[in-house]
Amino acid sequence: MKTELLYGIHPVAEALAASRRIFREVFVVADSSSKRLSIIESVAASKNIPVRRVAMTQLNRIVGDIAHQGTAARVGPYPLVDLTTVLAQASASDPSRFLVLLDTIVDPQNLGAIIRTALGVGVEGVVIPRDRAAGPTPAVSKASAGALEHLHLVQVTNLSATIRTLQGRGWWVYGMDRSAELSVFEVDLTGSVAMVIGGEEKGIRPLVKQGCDLLLSIPQRGPVGSLNASAAAAVALYEAYRQRSGGAKPATGVQHRRAAGPSSHQKGQVQ
Repeated sequence: MKTELLYGIHPVAEALAASRRIFREVFVVADSSSKRLSIIESVAASKNIPVRRVAMTQLNRIVGDIAHQGTAARVGPYPLVDLTTVLAQASASDPSRFLVLLDTIVDPQNLGAIIRTALGVGVEGVVIPRDRAAGPTPAVSKASAGALEHLHLVQVTNLSATIRTLQGRGWWVYGMDRSAELSVFEVDLTGSVAMVIGGEEKGIRPLVKQGCDLLLSIPQRGPVGSLNASAAAAVALYEAYRQRSGGAKPATGVQHRRAAGPSSHQKGQVQ
C-alpha cells in the first residue's frame, strides 16, 4: 500500500483521533519532555500502532527540512469520499446542509486554512477539482492544524457538473466574486447551501461562475484590491454560520425563486 509521512503534532494527533487513516508507524523524538508528544505516543500504543523513538537528527533525515515538531507518522493515503456519500448523510429536508466548493485553489496553505475554517463552521464536506488544484497532502494537513483528518473531502472531475447536481437536489449555490453587486451580508444563507470560493489569482472560472445561483462580494475599503482565498472564505463561511446558528437574517431579505425541477433552474433570479 502506498504511504505518506504526516508531520507535526496536530496532524498526527488528529489523524490518530479521527481513526480514518491506516497507520504503519509513529515517530517520536526520544529526548523530548513534551506532554503533547507523550500523549501521541500513548494514543498510538493504545491502538497497537508501532512507535519508534528516534533522535532529532534521525527524524530530520526521515521527514526532511520541515517543521515536524518532533513527531511524524507513516500512514496510508488520505481517505477521499465521493459526493454521493456526502449527500446521503443528510435528508433533503435538513436545513443545516452546508458544502464548500473550491475552484482551483493551488496553494496548500490556503487550502489548509479554508479546510480548518470549514470544519469550524460545520460543513458536511469540501469539494475540490481533481486537476489544477491542491490535493490532500501532508502539507495541507499541517496547514489545517489537523482539521483535514476529520473532514470529508471530495475530488470531482467537473465542478460545473457538480453544481448542477446540487441544484437538481434543491441546493442553492453561491459564488464569491469581488465584483458582485450583492454582498454576502445581504443574502439569506440558511437552507441547503453550497459556497464556491475561487482561486488565488483569477477567482472562480467563468463556466463555474455562470453555474452559480448568485454571486456575492465582501465589502472592502482601502487600497488592497481583494482578500486572499482563505480570508475571503473565512468571512463568507462565518457569515453563513452566524445566520445558520440563529443569528439575524439580512434586513434586505434577498431570497431566490426557482421553479420546481432541475431543468427550470433560473440563475440569480430574486424577488
